[in-house]
Amino acid sequence: MYDLLIKPIAHLLPTDPNAEVIFIPHRELFLVPFTALQDEQGKYLIEKHTILTVPSIQLLDLTRQKLEATESRNSSLKESSNILIVGNPTMPSVSLKVGEPAEKLLPLPGSEKEALEIATLFNTKAFIGAEATKTSIKSLLPKADIIHLATHGLLDYGQLQGQVREGVPGALALAPEEGKEDGLLTSGEIFDLELNASLVVLSACDTGRGDITSDGVIGLSRSFISAGTPSIIVSLWAVGDGCTADLMKEFYNQLNNNPNKAQALRQAMLKTMKHHPHPKDWAAFALIGETQGTVLN
Repeated sequence: MYDLLIKPIAHLLPTDPNAEVIFIPHRELFLVPFTALQDEQGKYLIEKHTILTVPSIQLLDLTRQKLEATESRNSSLKESSNILIVGNPTMPSVSLKVGEPAEKLLPLPGSEKEALEIATLFNTKAFIGAEATKTSIKSLLPKADIIHLATHGLLDYGQLQGQVREGVPGALALAPEEGKEDGLLTSGEIFDLELNASLVVLSACDTGRGDITSDGVIGLSRSFISAGTPSIIVSLWAVGDGCTADLMKEFYNQLNNNPNKAQALRQAMLKTMKHHPHPKDWAAFALIGETQGTVLN
C-alpha cells in the first residue's frame, strides 16, 4: 500500500513532521490506516508526518465553517469547560442477526477505566454504568465542548433493522431505560442534534466505517459533523480495551499542551507504539476534519 499510494508522492510531502498532510481518500481507501503505512526502511508514515483525513473538499469547507462557529461561541476551552465523558454504560440488548433474539452486549471494563482516568485529568465526572442512559447523554450532548464516548459502536444498521433511519447506518450503545429507551443512539438521531462541541472522540469499534459512497463514508462520523462538530476521532476496526485506554489518555495529555488535535494524536500514537508496537493496537484511530480549536489549559 505504501508503494502504491505514498511512494509516488513522497518527494512532495513536507519534511517538517508537524506539517499537516490531509488525505481525501476515494471509496474503499477510506478503510486504509494511512498512519501505519511503512516505507522501505520500515518507518510508519505517522513517524514522519502529521496526518488527518476528510471525505471531500466540500466537507473540509463545511468543517472549516463549523470550526469558525464553535470558536465564535468559545474563544478557548478552560478546565471548567463542559467535557462530556462516557464509559462502559450498562449495555443494551441487541439482535445481532435479523430474526434472532436480542442479546446483551458485553461490558467494556477497559472503557470504564479509560473514562475514569480521562475524567481525572479534567477534574470532572464520567458517566458510567446505569448513569449513562441514552436520555441523559442525549440531553447533555448539545451542551458539551468536548465529547468522549467509550462504548460499543454498532456498524451494521441491518442488525438494527427498524431502529436506524434509512440510509444512515451506525449506532452507539448507551444504557437502556426500561419502558422508555432501548439504549441505542443511532446515526439518524445524532444527525438531528445541534452540537456545539469542537471535538468528538468515538472511542469504540468501527466508528469510522459505514456506507462507502462517492462522497465518502456515510455513518456515525458524518452524522456528528452534520450535527455541528468540526473535528471527530473515529476507529477503522475493532479496537482493544487496554491499548485504546493508553492511547486516549496520552492523547488528552498531549492536547493539554498542544491545541493541534492532529499533532496531539500523532504524539499519542508515537508513545503508545512503544508499549503496544503492533499497528492494530495504535493505528485504528483517525482524525477527520479540523486540527485547531481545542485549548484545554
